[in-house]
Amino acid sequence: MNKSELVEHIAKQADISKAAAQRALDAFIGGVKSTLKKNGSVSLVGFGSFAVTKRAARTGRNPRTNTPIKIKAAKVPKFRPGKALKEALN
Repeated sequence: MNKSELVEHIAKQADISKAAAQRALDAFIGGVKSTLKKNGSVSLVGFGSFAVTKRAARTGRNPRTNTPIKIKAAKVPKFRPGKALKEALN
């Protein structure tokens, strides 16, 4: 499912227009992004939680030339599924 299909699904399930569903989805994504930028976390009970973790700097290899390269430390988003989501899949 891509973003436009998700917007269509939200609009149909919530009985709202696609434009309103698009705005709601964009607001949700924006809220998650801004919270994660501030090193916060977003928890949705039954669905899961979004958090930021730090990845250490490391040495990698260029696959074409096989020369070592330095990879900088980075902050990466992580998603941890909730219990209800796991149970729904199994």
